[in-house]
Amino acid sequence: MPTMPTQPSLFEPRPDGAQDDDASAPVRHGEADIAATVPAADPRPGRGRRARPWWARLAGRLLSPWIGLSIEPQGPGEAIDERPVCYVLEDYGLSNALILDRACREAGLPSPLVPLAGDPLGRRRAYVALSRRSTAGALALATQIATQRRPKRNRSHSDSLARLLEAHRADPVLDVQLVPVSIFVGRAPDKNSGWFSVLFSENWALVGRFRRLLAILLNGRDTLVRFSPPVALRDIVAEGLEPEREVRKLSRLLRTHFNRIRAAIIGPDLSTRRLLVDKVLASAPVREAIADQARRESGAGDKARAEAWKKAHGYAYEIAADYSHPVVRSASFLLTTVWNRIFRGVLVHHLDPLKAAAPGHEVVYVPCHRSHMDYLLLSYLLYTRGIVPPHIAAGINLNLPVIGTILRKGGAFFIRRSFRGNALYSAVFTEYVAQLVAGGYSIEYFIEGGRSRTGRLLQPKGGMVAMTVRAYLRQPTRPVLFQPVYIGYEKLMEGNSYLDELSGKPKEKESIWALLWGIPKVLRQNYGQVVVNFGEPIALSDVLAEHAGAWDGKPLPDEDKPDWLAATVDATAQRIQERVNGAADVNPINLLALALLSTPKHAMGEGDLTAQILLSKKLLAEVPYSPLVTVTPHSPAQIIAHGEEIGVLHRVAHPLGDVLRVDGDTSVLLTYFRNNVVHLFTASAWIACCFLHNRRMSRDALLRLGRAMYPFLQGELFLPWDEDGFAARIDATIGLFIREGLLEQVGEDDGGIIARQAGQSDEVFRLRAIGHPLQQAFERYYIAISVLAKNGSGTLGAGELESLCQLAAQRLSLLYAPAAPEFFDKALFRGFIQKLRELGLVKLDHNSKLAFDERLATFARDAKVILGRELRHTIEKISPEAAREGENPGLPKG
Repeated sequence: MPTMPTQPSLFEPRPDGAQDDDASAPVRHGEADIAATVPAADPRPGRGRRARPWWARLAGRLLSPWIGLSIEPQGPGEAIDERPVCYVLEDYGLSNALILDRACREAGLPSPLVPLAGDPLGRRRAYVALSRRSTAGALALATQIATQRRPKRNRSHSDSLARLLEAHRADPVLDVQLVPVSIFVGRAPDKNSGWFSVLFSENWALVGRFRRLLAILLNGRDTLVRFSPPVALRDIVAEGLEPEREVRKLSRLLRTHFNRIRAAIIGPDLSTRRLLVDKVLASAPVREAIADQARRESGAGDKARAEAWKKAHGYAYEIAADYSHPVVRSASFLLTTVWNRIFRGVLVHHLDPLKAAAPGHEVVYVPCHRSHMDYLLLSYLLYTRGIVPPHIAAGINLNLPVIGTILRKGGAFFIRRSFRGNALYSAVFTEYVAQLVAGGYSIEYFIEGGRSRTGRLLQPKGGMVAMTVRAYLRQPTRPVLFQPVYIGYEKLMEGNSYLDELSGKPKEKESIWALLWGIPKVLRQNYGQVVVNFGEPIALSDVLAEHAGAWDGKPLPDEDKPDWLAATVDATAQRIQERVNGAADVNPINLLALALLSTPKHAMGEGDLTAQILLSKKLLAEVPYSPLVTVTPHSPAQIIAHGEEIGVLHRVAHPLGDVLRVDGDTSVLLTYFRNNVVHLFTASAWIACCFLHNRRMSRDALLRLGRAMYPFLQGELFLPWDEDGFAARIDATIGLFIREGLLEQVGEDDGGIIARQAGQSDEVFRLRAIGHPLQQAFERYYIAISVLAKNGSGTLGAGELESLCQLAAQRLSLLYAPAAPEFFDKALFRGFIQKLRELGLVKLDHNSKLAFDERLATFARDAKVILGRELRHTIEKISPEAAREGENPGLPKG
């Protein structure tokens, strides 16, 4: 199975299995080389003796004011040694030669305008170019492809490459390193240019000299030069191929490499929406679905088939994106202004590994879903950093007048919320996704299905992942790379609507008028800083190797549904969520929420708040969750000042010390930001909660109970370790708490007694604050176990248990302390019960009731460690009759 390269390589095998002597060229590029003419010499020692000629110096000075270079990677010379260097460009052109020369001088590399020793090229230079096919030739080839005729092979090859290889065969000492260089004028968008320049930005179109001149004048200050790793020509000659075949192989590999780089920077050579729709409708699965639709509705006549085809055509146009590079570029100008106005900054971390791995891969971006801004923000950031924006799966509710058209031209394709009962729509959508995957279009979708209203990751919906996996299995030519992305906000634009929904109000339907009405309000707000962290990529080939060992790597027909497919999809979705969590960012608002929401009145003295923030940061630093987790570098004083600035905190002056507090509605919204990062503190929260109602516990008991509890935490919070790994984190955290004075070791035995201080000391206060974020989650688990154990085996069904647990949680919230919105979320209880069944702790008997054995009773006895006396007393009053009463609409709903 294909593996994920760390660098774009010229020598990756072609996915279609073509042999080395296949000289067929892609649509955009040919092989003939056009030579530069004027001699020059590199001033560096050993690279030549003559200076650059007067015409090159003059042309360089004339061009210089119009060119601003961005060179990738930084320090390209680190990969190039002292052997002679010959550069290879994608296209010939005087401007390309001058841009390359300037980039080499800025990077400290040999000049391309200096001939190699002995001038083996015979062109008085040190670069070659793969020239473009003529427009007529490209048009003819496109016509052949569209009409499904096999393109004619072009047997020409580069004369300069042939001479260079011949020189290596003739001179065993000669060892030239060939460095491919890609140049993109108007594609490195670190600066903004005028709206008119959009029309002349870099793309796949064939352009003439005049258009190239206009592109340089308008967009030259945004020029990207990417150096690729060098290739030793001596190694190619050592393969011993026939000279003609050797040149054809090198030419083809260079063209393939340049196409991969261009696809990663500009995006694939996009077919029009009409052509892509035609491919979808012409595919065998959609044709079969059209025939089935015709038979179901009106029989098998021509009129019925025409009506079914018309319906499928309408579905395809409803779904399909209509990507427009000018629209994307124009939107980037507008969004730059918007981001600068509403955000204090947008930080991006860990993007370089993706840029290295993306060429040659089908990249699927799978971010967490917190806000409607996620769509725009991720595409904008990718575009401004030289990566083509993906095609984005958007809910059909966003296909609004005007807005829907703009989103569609920005790469959005629209998906209905449910396919149930519509086999034709399902076939069309599935085939559309398959065409995107096969065509090398990067894709973005949210596997949670919708925006999280609680701040936690939602349980994944595997539909889009399954379509992606099936598309790859059907045509396994381009390796698939899932790229998890964590997006962290300090303030949400949808905050008020989330507050309403958490309070029980129905979700408002999106409308163009609501959007337009809300724009002025949004532009007046300060939404703080946004952080976008790219997680560790997931190669689909690795997941298949782990879960689909029986697959032989050959294409799998659509009708085949192997046993391992569901397990592969589930494992992929689970790993995506784990890697999203593994790239979390801890911002100032997260830290403030963790501390302030742990108090009954959501208020703290400034000194206590400072100490709690320092403790949270120390936990993250000394017991790190993942090397990709980022934490705000600001001091507690800066964090508090920032919270006041964006309106999260309110300061109350007092002679004995100022108090920082959070208002009622704001406190509910802060649970969202606390939940963004609560998974980072699972071990520390578990230890702290164990000492809420216990002064002393043995270390062995803490580890034993933690291991027993971990599977439920892992299923809810997408944690990456096994039980041993979680126990190791508990042990390391105990050591930190002892060093901080929050706990103390009683005796010398490492497995012996751990104790907290008595009374209400500062240390006890800090320990309770650490445990509070997950206290209600642990209580929720033990509520379910205790209710089930109290009522007895074979008494309650799964639905009855869910209702009882929800009622108990609601009552506890009313009696004791306000609960987080997810505390009485029925879906979380449902997930916990499902996990009990997966672990074999409960099972359905012949009456569809939940049956269990002594192991669950052990869990129920352990509940005393977490549940206080009042909570246990409330649970004792829960009975099956309460579940039936809970159907009364007058009772509070979750």
